[in-house]
Amino acid sequence: MLKYKGYECDYQYDEEDLIWYGKIDGICDLVNFESETYCGLEDEFHKAVDDYLEFCEEVGKETDNPPFTLPMGGI
Repeated sequence: MLKYKGYECDYQYDEEDLIWYGKIDGICDLVNFESETYCGLEDEFHKAVDDYLEFCEEVGKETDNPPFTLPMGGI
């Protein structure tokens, strides 16, 4: 598990495509990332988090503060 700015992710290796990949856990939005090398995986995760935060700021969307939980009664 990787952690950055309060966000976390799990990651996996795809033997068919020969890439490492993951997605940011604990948020409502789908933000994923990939790397051809294990060494580059953490950097790509950091970029994904930074891009997510920047995008939310640009469009005026409130970020999901990790970990995301559904409000009482669902969405």
